[in-house]
Amino acid sequence: MKAALVGADGELLHEARRPTGRDRGPDAVVDAVLGFAAELRALGEQRLGEPASAAGVAVPGIVDERHGVAAYSANLGWRDVPLRGLLAERLGRIPVALGHDVRAGGLAEGRIGAGRGADRFLFVPLGTGIAGAIGIGGRVEAGAHGFAGEIGHVVVRPGGVPCPCGQRGCLERYASAAAVTEAWASAAGDPAADAAHCAKAVASGDPNAVRIWQEAVDALADGLVTALTLLDPGVIVIGGGLAEAGETLFTPLRDAVRRRVTFQKLPPVVPAALGDTAGCLGAGLLAWDLLDTTDRKEETA
Repeated sequence: MKAALVGADGELLHEARRPTGRDRGPDAVVDAVLGFAAELRALGEQRLGEPASAAGVAVPGIVDERHGVAAYSANLGWRDVPLRGLLAERLGRIPVALGHDVRAGGLAEGRIGAGRGADRFLFVPLGTGIAGAIGIGGRVEAGAHGFAGEIGHVVVRPGGVPCPCGQRGCLERYASAAAVTEAWASAAGDPAADAAHCAKAVASGDPNAVRIWQEAVDALADGLVTALTLLDPGVIVIGGGLAEAGETLFTPLRDAVRRRVTFQKLPPVVPAALGDTAGCLGAGLLAWDLLDTTDRKEETA
């Protein structure tokens, strides 16, 4: 878990981290989240002279943002957790926002990170899986049912590798850090080899690494061109562990996207700027949005 105190302009005032404790079960994770938030609010009062005025929390899985419910997370093992209400009660009835972790990270990248200044952007983190956040007018679109941006489950290789979602050939089965790790560990005959090792081998010219890397880049480019055809973003922001390869990823990726574009407007493809603090910052921005909304309502009442 990562937590932060965030200023009105997105400034990171304090950051802390600790394990989720998921080995002790889903209830223990919820308790850990509530306790962590309460400690951080108290710390703000001690160090800054006043407690946090609002709270934001971003979680993985399926999130019902409207009703404040963490509906499902396979990794954390919870279902239908009324997290917004639980946090509001623990923190003294302050306003609480609940968001999706990738969309919160996208919100931060769009407002204060690599997508700043773009009215429309697409944020795609490449990690264990691949997700996406669609930014429009300073906010991130959740969709009618909370599934907007799930680019990792765009089919890029019809009839290809089975995906846990039930489809075959999904983007994340070819271009995620986990997919590259699996392919490179097999090719290298080393169970400990991962995507970072593959990137280093690409830089040194290893033919197997180059082949695996290019297959991932091509799949990713196919997915991104599908997305830009539908969404017409002003910028595409790539984050997550695979993006840490730098130009080993971005140079061939930009070339691959450029080759595939026909009538579409080619947007810049840039690395994320906020690293793994994006989710924290995004949760803080969600909290500030609640305060801004409350202020506007009072002004017009």
